[in-house]
Order: sequence, then C-alpha cells, then structure tokens
Amino acid sequence: MATDAISPLLTVEGWELLSSLGPYSEAGSLKLNESLRRAGHSPELVAAALTQSRLRAKAETKFGEFARQMLFTPAGLEQATRLGIAALHAQRFTTAGITKVADLGCGIGADSLAMASLDIHVTAVEMDELTAACTTVNLMPFPHATVLHAKAEDVDLTGIDGVWLDPARRTTSTSGTTRLFDPEAFSPPLSFVEKLADSGKAVGVKMGPGIPHEAVPGPAEAQWVSVNGDVVEAGLYFNALARPGVRRAALVIGAHGTSELTSPVPFDAARQDVATGPVAGYLYEPDGAVIRAGLVADLARSLGAHLLDEHIAYMCADELVETPFARAYKVLEVKPFNVKALKSWVKANRIGVLDIKKRGVSTTPEELRRQLLTGSGKGPNKATLVLTRIGDERIAIVVEPFGPVDGPRAL
Repeated sequence: MATDAISPLLTVEGWELLSSLGPYSEAGSLKLNESLRRAGHSPELVAAALTQSRLRAKAETKFGEFARQMLFTPAGLEQATRLGIAALHAQRFTTAGITKVADLGCGIGADSLAMASLDIHVTAVEMDELTAACTTVNLMPFPHATVLHAKAEDVDLTGIDGVWLDPARRTTSTSGTTRLFDPEAFSPPLSFVEKLADSGKAVGVKMGPGIPHEAVPGPAEAQWVSVNGDVVEAGLYFNALARPGVRRAALVIGAHGTSELTSPVPFDAARQDVATGPVAGYLYEPDGAVIRAGLVADLARSLGAHLLDEHIAYMCADELVETPFARAYKVLEVKPFNVKALKSWVKANRIGVLDIKKRGVSTTPEELRRQLLTGSGKGPNKATLVLTRIGDERIAIVVEPFGPVDGPRAL
C-alpha cells in the first residue's frame, strides 16, 4: 500500500520514537539508524522515522514549530504553501464571510490547517493516498476538518460556499519531478477552476508565479506574492474573494513588514506611458512581484522615476525615495560593457568582492565575476555592478546599494 511509508509511525511506539528524535543531522543519520535498530526497533519503523525527521527539519522554513508535529511527503512539502501565506489565503475566506470551504488538491494540508485554525469548516481533498494519510494526521487537532481521498473533479460541492485549489504543477517519475508550465496541464486544470467560478462560488487558486498574463482569467483578481525577494506564488481570486477595485496586485513581504501595490485595471488596459531617460541619480530594481504583476510603470510613476529602456525593469530618479517595492542604488559611474576594460577597473580599484546584477543581457553573473576577479589580486574592496542595455547598447553601472527600508509604506 502507498501508506506503508508512514504506517509504522501510526502506532504508540512509532509516534513516540519519532517524537523522541532530536534535530536531524545528515552526517549522524547512519549511526542513528544503526543505534535504533540495535535497540529493537524494526527496520521499517526506523526508516520511516528518520525520513520524517529529515522532512520535518526541512519543513521548518515553511511551518516553523508546527513542523515538529506534522507528517510530510517529499513532493507534498516541495509544493506546500508557507504557513504565513496560507494564513493570508484563509483570511480571504473569513473576510468574505465564507465558513464552509473545500480545499481541492490540499497536498499535506497547509492551507486547510490555516483555514481550520480560523474556525472554517474545511473539507481537504487529495487524490494521492499517502499524501491524504499525512494530511489526516496533520489536521487531527481540528474537529471541523475532514480529509477525503478523492480526485478534485469528483467531489460533491453541495453545501460548500467556497473553494480553494492548489493544482499539482509537477509530474512525478522514477527520475524525479518535472515542473509543468501549461495551466491546462495542471491537476486540476485552470479551466476547471474557471468553471467553478462560473457557478458563483467564492473561488481562489494558487498558481505558479510564472503564469502568463494572457492565461489569467478576465474576471479574476491576480495577486503576486514575494517573500524576502523571492516570488512564491500568483493567487487568483474570483467572486466574493476578489476585492473591489483591484485587478492586479503585488504583495511584498520582508523585513519592512507587508506592503501591497495594486491596480484597478487588467493587463490589457495598463498604462505603460512612462518616459525613458538616462542613467543618473538613483537606480531602482523593482521587486519580482511588482514585475510579474505588470506594475513597473505604476511604481515608476509613484517614485517620479523614468525607465532606462521601455522593455527592461530598471528605472532611475533624481531623488532617493524609500520604498518596499524596489531596491535602491546610488549611481556612481556608467561604463561600456567591455570585459577587458572592466577587468582593468576591478584591478585598479583593488576589488576582491564583486556583486553583479543584470537584466536584458545574456551574460551569466557567475562566469563574468570569475573572469573579472581572476588575476586581479583580490583586493580588500567591494563593489556592485548592474549590467543592462539601453536599446542595443550594453552598459555596466557601478552602484552603491542602499539597505532595506525600516517600515512598510503604501504607494
């Protein structure tokens, strides 16, 4: 059976053994394996316990202390929503007054857990037997959470007010998992989500951040989310979950707190009428969520900035304006992108640490860094280069980065 991977743990002996294990150590796992088997534990139980111990350690980045009481599958953990983001999903339903939700394609139950903790009656549906078994354990503390081992498309939604979906965006084979990019190849496909939304139910779906703009359904609010600079998802919200006056949004979460940039118009009606201009003053690198949401022009207008090239997401302004939606750099010097000349510049300035950012050029930062630092003497100084192009001209901009902003600010 598929559940054999965790069934040894679903006993008093198994759960106590798993709970007794200290922090997981890859280096010490073999020795621990031998020690546990000498103590009389079966090979199956030891293997299951060590596997879950390793997955729990990995899961702490997404689930924090909750990971210590949960069960995982490798694929389920890989696609699982961070618990903090799952809480934002759940809040959408409570704000809309939705109390009965079906979580279709629930994986190991992150979103269901967040909903159940807000007293939402959640039906968690998962078609993989092992993953569904893990989710059953993970939701045991919540009496109003139910787990179904079923296909999302086959579930009777009578009496359900809202639906949350996290479609499987990977295929699994003996060689590992492969990411899917076509929304119609997901399980369930985006067309199934749209059909649910057409029924009038409150529907939300977690998509990969790379979803093409043309694939975003017309009635949906699309919100891209980044955490500490990493764009983690695009959420699509329909009917009662969609906010009035918001069609595109970039939610940026970081050291500053949480900030959001929104637009009331869809992609095809967005104003891209921002002027282009020279490299001068302060250079801004928009957060990835801002770029994905098509809000670069909106951000430029709010900063009083101009683009360097209409096709590239770098902008400059005369004044420094702190914003959570972009990283700011002071422009020090602009050079032609010439490897030989840049190598001489590195050596003359005794640069030993070189940070390279780039947009609009095919150069690999790691390879260029190796070329520029080899034979340079590795001096004590540090520098930052921004590589980009203006039209057909490739340039290298020497910049001084500014630190993260101190607090959230809405623009």
